[in-house]
Amino acid sequence: MTVFPTDKFKELRTPFYYYDMNLLNETLSIVKKESRKHDFHVHYAIKANANDRILEKIRENGFGVDCVSGYEIQKALDVGFSADGIVFAGVGKADWEIELGLKNDIYCFNVESLPELEIINDHAHKMGKKARVAFRINPNVHANTHHYITTGLDENKFGISMMDLENVLDKMVDMKNVQFEGMHFHIGSQITDLDNFKDLCLRVNELQEWFISKHLFPKVINVGGGFGIDYDNPDDNPIPDFAPYFKVFKDFLTVKPGQEVHFELGRSVVAQSGNVISRVLYVKEGVKTKFAILDAGMTDLIRPALYQAGHKVENISNPEGAKTRYDVVGPICESSDSFGKALDLPEMQRGNLVALRSAGAYGEVMVSRYNLRENPPAYYSDSL
Repeated sequence: MTVFPTDKFKELRTPFYYYDMNLLNETLSIVKKESRKHDFHVHYAIKANANDRILEKIRENGFGVDCVSGYEIQKALDVGFSADGIVFAGVGKADWEIELGLKNDIYCFNVESLPELEIINDHAHKMGKKARVAFRINPNVHANTHHYITTGLDENKFGISMMDLENVLDKMVDMKNVQFEGMHFHIGSQITDLDNFKDLCLRVNELQEWFISKHLFPKVINVGGGFGIDYDNPDDNPIPDFAPYFKVFKDFLTVKPGQEVHFELGRSVVAQSGNVISRVLYVKEGVKTKFAILDAGMTDLIRPALYQAGHKVENISNPEGAKTRYDVVGPICESSDSFGKALDLPEMQRGNLVALRSAGAYGEVMVSRYNLRENPPAYYSDSL
């Protein structure tokens, strides 16, 4: 359970991000323990949170990094991750990003199309390199999550479709500067039904037999990430239950001698450790509701506006107050700048501190300067 030092918060200008480093350390410890039970390899999906302090803790725990841009590759290198633990995904890799990966001998490119494979081969040839590649395959497995973060269906832009796969293999035969490393999958994000991952395993088993029939042995099976968290009850479930998650892959994925299973976890690792701390600017009587107007807005935490996502809202200045119903909104000049409607919360007053929970993933990293607002600073439980 995250404890908020409200006395110290009173001295700080809001809004800001607050990270519970004890919770992060405990989460990393459990991920490491449960994944290593089965000799699984974990790459942290840096797109979830690229805060330097967070990355340093993840690096110290021995994880690799999953990157989806050259900027993320450079950030990973800058904070000390080893290049041989970096995998590079993304449907639109620019030439300079490919060259950066090749120059630093990153572990693997997760390739999403034949044109991309051809460009990687061309750049590798010019640089005298051999690029290790895994094919990101679209398995057409439904993830039962928000349509914006579903990535494994035929209709999505990601990955190589099954109808194109044989043509890609035929063309790869003549490419001397790429080396087939394995298969890569990612079916979506914020997935809480483990049956979705079971379905993925069964599909992967079929596909790897198909590769082997084509005389290509997938050394690596990269199943991506997507494991979800409990946004409604962050104190009851501060750490996702990683044991059954990894066990699904142990039980249902056919792993042959010489193969490695890789994961790309992001949200489940960092989300619950981060919170946006804000102040109530005004309580406004509306025609149908009361508005609690915060100084944090969609520029500081965009998930509710972008994904209609729910983050638990807590009045940490008056946690035992009488419940009143509010629409909790921000100061941005958009009607989408809302953190929740008709929320029953302890009575709000001007100056009260409010925590927007579970903001450690896709929070700080998606901050914008719309309305020319400043980026919120970050503070940490072990150094405040």
